[in-house]
Amino acid sequence: MVLIALALATMAIVGVTSNAALIDGAVLAIAAIKGRRILLDYLGLRSAPALWRGLVTAWLMLIMGLAWAVSTVSALLS
Repeated sequence: MVLIALALATMAIVGVTSNAALIDGAVLAIAAIKGRRILLDYLGLRSAPALWRGLVTAWLMLIMGLAWAVSTVSALLS
């Protein structure tokens, strides 16, 4: 249910505002929350050692950070 609610929130944010930077940031933040939830619950990392949870979460945050950086640079250049 949480993933469905987050997906609906993503669609609602896109429909509410036309500010591209705000939309990109909000969508990426929701995607990070959904990704963390999938990692912990569906991939079974909730019971894994803290090191593994930290490494996989760091990888997810790196991907989100790179996506945000590309989006920001693109918006600044246009």
